[in-house]
Amino acid sequence: MLESLHISNYALIDRIDIRFHKGFNVITGETGAGKSIILGALSLILGGRADSRVVADPSCKSIIEAVFTVDGYDALKDYCLQNDIEWDDERCILRREIAPTGRSRAFINDSPVPLNRLQAVAMRLIDIHSQHQNQLLSTPEFQLMVIDTLAGNEHRLKEYTSRYNALREAVRRLKAMRLKVEKEREDEEFTRYQLEQIEELALSPGEQEELENERDVLTNLTSIKNSLESAISALTGDETNAIDLIDIAIDACDELDGVLDEKEDVPSRLESARIEISDIASTLESLNERLAADPGRLEAVEERLNSIYSLCHKHHLNNGDEILSLRDTLRAKLNDLDNSDDLVAGLEKEARRAKALAKESAIEISNSRKAEAKKFADHLRETAMPLGMKNLQVDVLVETSDMGPTGIDSVQFMVAFNKNQNLMPVGATASGGEISRLMLSIKAIIASKMSLPSILFDEIDTGVSGDVANRMALMMRDISQSLQVTAITHLPQVAAKGDTQFRVYKEDDDKSTHTRIIQLTPEQRVDAIAEMLGGATIDNAARQAAISLINS
Repeated sequence: MLESLHISNYALIDRIDIRFHKGFNVITGETGAGKSIILGALSLILGGRADSRVVADPSCKSIIEAVFTVDGYDALKDYCLQNDIEWDDERCILRREIAPTGRSRAFINDSPVPLNRLQAVAMRLIDIHSQHQNQLLSTPEFQLMVIDTLAGNEHRLKEYTSRYNALREAVRRLKAMRLKVEKEREDEEFTRYQLEQIEELALSPGEQEELENERDVLTNLTSIKNSLESAISALTGDETNAIDLIDIAIDACDELDGVLDEKEDVPSRLESARIEISDIASTLESLNERLAADPGRLEAVEERLNSIYSLCHKHHLNNGDEILSLRDTLRAKLNDLDNSDDLVAGLEKEARRAKALAKESAIEISNSRKAEAKKFADHLRETAMPLGMKNLQVDVLVETSDMGPTGIDSVQFMVAFNKNQNLMPVGATASGGEISRLMLSIKAIIASKMSLPSILFDEIDTGVSGDVANRMALMMRDISQSLQVTAITHLPQVAAKGDTQFRVYKEDDDKSTHTRIIQLTPEQRVDAIAEMLGGATIDNAARQAAISLINS
């Protein structure tokens, strides 16, 4: 339940602290005293839009903090832990801070969180029923929510949502594949032409780089052969060469037997060097012979490279390896196109299966809605008739529609308030007072099904009086047996039924006007209700009437 509410530096409120209680709390006060200001501050906890204009003192920020007892609220605990939100087993503290600039911050249990997380948690803790929410009664979404709540469709809807999303994804993939196939069929002839050109070239991996290296060699052939011949001559030429010099060194070392250290093995090392140099000379001679083999080779290499360059330019590619990648892509594309009928058929099968599963869940939900609709219509009529609607007729239409996010049903509440009146959609026939009474009746019916620990009614009794107001008060009191109820009211009949009463009032100091709130003592409560009954003058008769109203 809502345990306490702190508001500071907000509009006419410099600071107030309210401690709420179990059962039925009522908040009263004269028009303009500031009840709506308190409600507006509390709505910020539920993610309402922040506005710098509410910051009374620009030197500090506005703070709204609500403390809820959550002992045993496992569903909320699971949600918080799944979303990495700080959790305390006893209390949940929600806070909103608004800076003078209008920037706001949100906190749960003193840890900063995104506003949508604060809103998600708050909506699991309190329902604020305002005059604006009365208009929801005429919306199909709200009507559907009521039936689903009473039918206990929460888990069924979760399963359906999962299956419906799977259906949407399957349909998306199928549509994408069909569009892809259609586009590729339009381009098939051109794709095959591109592939034929590439395959005609018969390019090998790394061929371009090899050809470019060969071209560089052939272009500088004379200089390269001169260098090769110089190197070969230095190693094995007719005149003094490296191998002959090493042979001389080996012979000289043989005469130094006994002088050279055996461990250094100089003769063997020289022999190894002679063998290595001889091998190098053979390699250079072989290369020299190859370079002289084909004088027309340079022209052939240039022609081959020009073919590669031309194809690269045509396809906006950088090199031959990218041409090969394009070739593989085109081959895969045509292969997919050749097998496209099978691919589309497979995706169609997946979509049909996903649709069958989603429809299976939707039908189950629809059956539960239809079964609940009749019971709810009877229950709503029985609940609302004592609230001054003795001729009320109610019918809940559950009609099959196209499959959508909530199933295959459209729900419409049909009502008539007079004997000679035909049933009509509730939004087209109900007055403001009738809407309020119907909404209260619906809240009373679904209270036991709601996991919310607290609900706040903002002047839901507007437009009623007398015995009807008394009956609405009794209904709110009955709801408070299941969850904490707080009602903002102007009616003494409602105030008298509360377990705890608060009064909102204005107080002036030298500089400004402030909104205050106090919890009334039993004596103060009698005076407050007497004032609501009889006006500014409170006499003994008014007090006795107030006491009688409270005791009744």
